[in-house]
Amino acid sequence: MEPFWKTKPLVAMDESEWESLCDGCGKCCLAKLEDEDSGEIHWTSVACRLFDAGTCRCSDYADRLARVPDCVQLTPRNVGEIAWLPSTCAYRLLAEGKDLPSWHPLVSGRAETVHEAGISIRGRVSRLEDEIEDLDEYFEHVLEKEP
Repeated sequence: MEPFWKTKPLVAMDESEWESLCDGCGKCCLAKLEDEDSGEIHWTSVACRLFDAGTCRCSDYADRLARVPDCVQLTPRNVGEIAWLPSTCAYRLLAEGKDLPSWHPLVSGRAETVHEAGISIRGRVSRLEDEIEDLDEYFEHVLEKEP
């Protein structure tokens, strides 16, 4: 039998299936700067104030939208429209008609494979947003490419 992500469109997945697509890389929790002229996205090593660097997960996932006003809730309807989703993101891959990579926990059967493959941002966060005092400080943490 084929796994659910190969047989169901994103809009047909139940909440449990949808949530299981998150590989725990933490990339979506990084602050990103958008060039107003070109629309280009510049990734930083600054993470959301709710980011738990040890687990690479949100420390208050259930209440994140209330606690972080600019947190974006991914849905089957908006996932194809969010330009800053990482190229490795399962939601983006499936929305583009691609399959999940071998390191994805749903494929490997282990949550650690995303970290072992070097896909996650574990160990690569330089600051949390609440440690940044001035907007200009973000520029000190811009990465050369998508993590």
